[in-house]
Amino acid sequence: MSASFLRRSSTSIFAASKWAKKPATAASASSATSFPFDTAGRGYHSTAYHGTTILCVRKNGKVCMMGDGQVSMGNMVVKPNATKIQRLFPKGGLGSTVEKKEDNAQKATIVGFAGATADAFTLLERLEGKLDEYPGQLSRSCVELAKGWRTDKYLRRLEASLIVADENKSLEITGNGDVLEMTDGVISIGSGSPFALAAARALMSVDDMSAEDVAKKAMNVASEMCVYTNKEFLSYTLDDVGETNEEVTTV
Repeated sequence: MSASFLRRSSTSIFAASKWAKKPATAASASSATSFPFDTAGRGYHSTAYHGTTILCVRKNGKVCMMGDGQVSMGNMVVKPNATKIQRLFPKGGLGSTVEKKEDNAQKATIVGFAGATADAFTLLERLEGKLDEYPGQLSRSCVELAKGWRTDKYLRRLEASLIVADENKSLEITGNGDVLEMTDGVISIGSGSPFALAAARALMSVDDMSAEDVAKKAMNVASEMCVYTNKEFLSYTLDDVGETNEEVTTV
């Protein structure tokens, strides 16, 4: 084998190796910019708002929805006592007497949300309109909201999840067009939802615990395991037609 052939081969191999390095360098740079941690591994630098925990427990004829109050941005707590649960009342309000309450075709509805606040309140307004359009039909109202959320060009960009409950049903609505009703009476959304859901399901078999007791204990477990969940709990409990009790619990 001649020396000139060896020189030409080594030159072509060197050029090929230089060409192969260019896309690898670009790929590594793009992955570094898309990864939520910096290159030195110093910590999280995203400006997106993170996490919450909303839990809804239905037990012994009562339904309790409870949520924490923490709002986080990156590794900083912005607010500890945000309101993430709202009540939607029937159109025209609730009657002040028992007879008027029985005439209300639509009962008070509790809604908890996780995700961007502006997106969640936009969906709450749409849901309230659907509840007014289909009074007393929570399932149909949620399905109509999910249809619009999935198909509308503007609504499909909204990033949030909702839990909706009245005295009869508890439903979860997602941006994928899903309306889910749990068979065991426990629904949870947010960053701490796996911990709260597992704890609540384990406590459902305890006869002496009410729906509110189960929710409070499960939320305590979630707050101890999820860094985006605190112990500033806000809860609403539906006892009877049109009657809603509010309690703020700090542990």
